[in-house]
This record gives sequence, C-alpha cells and structure tokens, in this order.
Amino acid sequence: MCHVLEQDRTYLFTWSDKEISESQLQAFNAALARRQKGEPIAHITGLREFWSLEFEVSPATLIPRPDTEILVEAALEYASSLEAKASEPANYRGLDLGTGTGAIALSLASELPHWQWVGVDLVPEAVELARRNANRNAVDNCELIQSSWFDNVPKQTFDLIVSNPPYIDPQDEHLQIGDVRFEPLSALTAEQKGLADIATIIEKAVSYLTPSAPIFIEHGYNQADDVQTLFIQLGYQNVRTIKDLSGKDRVTVGYFQ
Repeated sequence: MCHVLEQDRTYLFTWSDKEISESQLQAFNAALARRQKGEPIAHITGLREFWSLEFEVSPATLIPRPDTEILVEAALEYASSLEAKASEPANYRGLDLGTGTGAIALSLASELPHWQWVGVDLVPEAVELARRNANRNAVDNCELIQSSWFDNVPKQTFDLIVSNPPYIDPQDEHLQIGDVRFEPLSALTAEQKGLADIATIIEKAVSYLTPSAPIFIEHGYNQADDVQTLFIQLGYQNVRTIKDLSGKDRVTVGYFQ
C-alpha cells in the first residue's frame, strides 16, 4: 500500500481515514495478486533497502538480503583496522566479485569514500543495474564493469576483496521454495555442491591481493569447513568464519601472506 500511495508507513497511520482512488485500489490488488503467486515484494516494488541505502532491483540478479550485511560489516571492520595502523593516508583499493545490484560494493564505497572500489558481474544487465544504483545513491568512487570473475579486471592489486558468489548446490530442494524461484539460477547455484565458484575466486585472488590482504566470502551455513579447507590448501593464513545474526556460519575470511 505504501508503494502504491508513494508514501511512507507513517502516512498510513496519520491519514487512516483517507479513501484511496479506484486506480490506486486496482494497483494495490494487482500487486497483491503478484505477491499471492509468490513473487518477491522487492520485484513488485522494484526496490530493496540494504545497509541504509536504497537499491533498484530486477530479475537479472539477486535481491540483496540482510544476511549479506554481515559481510559488509566484517569488511568495514577490517578496513578501519587497516587505516588505524597506517602512518599516513593511503590510496586503498577494494574489489567486489559478483556485484549484482552493487549492494556490497556501493555500501562499502559509501562508508569508505576515500577508497576506490571496483565491482564486477558476468551479466551485462546486472552491471547496468549496479551503475543506476551508484547514481541513485550518489556513489562516485566505484567502477562497475562486466567480467567473469577476474577475467576483465585490469591487472592490479587490492587491499580488500569481497564476494557473495553463487554457492547453492544445483540439487538443493530449497531452490523450488520462496523468493529464489524468481531469481536467476546463475546467481544462485554452482557446481561441486556449490563450491566451484568459491574455489575459482580463492585460487585466482592470490594474484590480485596486496601482501597480507584478506578476501571475505559469503557462503552457505553448512559450507564453512569446506571453504576454510580451500583457503588453507592455497596458503591463506588466519582463516576464520564469521557467524550471522542467527548464529549460523556465513562469511569466511583468509589472508594471503
């Protein structure tokens, strides 16, 4: 109803006796019918809030989820500690792999305006969507490019890499339930029981990390041991897993020495 009226929730309480127009009623009923079929509210309204920013969403990529804010929070904590140790300001660089709507990259860029960020996505429509979201949120320190992971990333090193890659097993029965039915499988699933893309990122990231820099990767609640093993096998140090607000394993970080 707020979306149809183009008002916030306070308006509903303030003007509770106000009658809506026939066209507004039709729009509300149409939106309600879409929701009754299971379509995500974010697709109906076209917007989703993430990290206090507002993002345009589309069926071209994933809808930003609250669990992913754990990744942003952990990356910000590291960035703050890095800056605190520096004797003088530095030109820090960050990379977000599989940026989708741009939620992670743009949230970090907005919090770290003196950093330069790069966000990449395989899907051209997702890259255009992320660029629109950069404009929507007035973020000008993030370059958004089309790339299959590192393929089109100019050769350079980054002080921090983050990623929320596809990590669901293609055989997972939950793919037929809830909002994910309306999201692209390419952004959800990966071979090797969901670990294929994570393994690729961890392996290739070693050529793009500055000494002792970390990579933070979001994954499924039951994948922490496997992801930690991938990090350790490739020589990463201080590997650990961070839990989400539900107490489930959500993000694993490793530092390449």
